[in-house]
Amino acid sequence: MHTIAALYHFTRFDDPAALKPALLELCVAQGVKGTLLLAHEGVNGTIAGPRGGIEAVIAHLRALPGCSDLEWKEAHSETPPFPRMKVRIKREIVTMGQPDVDPQARVGHYVEPQDWNDLIRDPEVAVIDTRNDYEVAIGTFDGAIDPKTASFGEFPAWWEANKDRFHNKKIAMFCTGGIRCEKSTNYLLGQGVEEVFHLKGGILKYLEDVPAQESTWQGDCFVFDARVSVGHGLRKGPHMLCHGCRQPILPEDRDRPEYEEGVSCHHCFDRTTEDDKARFRERQKQLRLAARRRLP
Repeated sequence: MHTIAALYHFTRFDDPAALKPALLELCVAQGVKGTLLLAHEGVNGTIAGPRGGIEAVIAHLRALPGCSDLEWKEAHSETPPFPRMKVRIKREIVTMGQPDVDPQARVGHYVEPQDWNDLIRDPEVAVIDTRNDYEVAIGTFDGAIDPKTASFGEFPAWWEANKDRFHNKKIAMFCTGGIRCEKSTNYLLGQGVEEVFHLKGGILKYLEDVPAQESTWQGDCFVFDARVSVGHGLRKGPHMLCHGCRQPILPEDRDRPEYEEGVSCHHCFDRTTEDDKARFRERQKQLRLAARRRLP
């Protein structure tokens, strides 16, 4: 059984690149795989491996400047969720493109999962899903507004175009694990919104803590690892990835005429050229050959 750790922490790293070598070396030595992002504003990522390896990496991260109270969310998988380990240096650990946004200065009011249902049922509260459109498509909370953004960086423009809809409303926002809401709530506070709330621990914590029979969540939650989606209790969902566009699809979507393994699905068939598809077919061929070489 592989332990999965999803984590983020906002702090100030003066030289994030200097932190990479030791962190990567430790992860590899401990058999931990996944992706960690380092930036001047902190660390973000999801990793998986043996329990002892995960604990060693978490201990290393907590020893970094300002990270002593770093928290992580745990899940488990019978199969390895990631093929390799990557530590990347980025401009932001979650890209919003707003240089004045600073979650360390202030954020919205945290709402515990057990209190979330009462908040979002309040008619004076507007509930906004801050995730990307393909994530929202497979699951969201009852009554949540979908901004239909293709990336988090589009959220400020969407807010500017739609803010008049929310005059005198309280705003409640949520995302997968909480990191996007750290920035989006700070952004709205900076735009003059007085009452801003966000789901502590994100959807993942809600699905872990709130029983299905009490839930206002509908569908599955997209996750950025080999599980693709999870449901209540963080059980693996039914989705898989189209490796042409990296969007989630259901098993029955493979029966659609647009589907070709590793090449296309109904989401992307009309969005890629024949040259693209030829490249994807060659990539898929090489993957199959590599898999055969690994067989005993």
